[in-house]
Amino acid sequence: MPRVKRGTAHIKKRKNLLKKTKGYMWGRSKKVKQAKEAILHAGLHARHDRRAKKGVHRSLWQVKLNAAVREHGLNYSTFINKLKVNKIELNRKVLSEMATQHPVAFAQLVKNLK
Repeated sequence: MPRVKRGTAHIKKRKNLLKKTKGYMWGRSKKVKQAKEAILHAGLHARHDRRAKKGVHRSLWQVKLNAAVREHGLNYSTFINKLKVNKIELNRKVLSEMATQHPVAFAQLVKNLK
């Protein structure tokens, strides 16, 4: 059997690894061992923050809704309660978009709830 040399594959693997860590500080962008560790931790943080982003957006929608509803003399909790009592099943994302982009329609909705 002929001898297989793996130098090119090894170099390519290192080069791709270091390409991912471009811009990292100190040795983490140049030293392979530190780059591997940096990529591992960066991936964990990225996954966690992708999950956390959903909660951040939900709280942003709530803040927007509260600001929009207070202009009409209500607050967020009573507004959501009146939506549930009247069986209006619009989610917070749609309601906040409606409040910012279509204020006339949102005002009509709040008026109907009162």
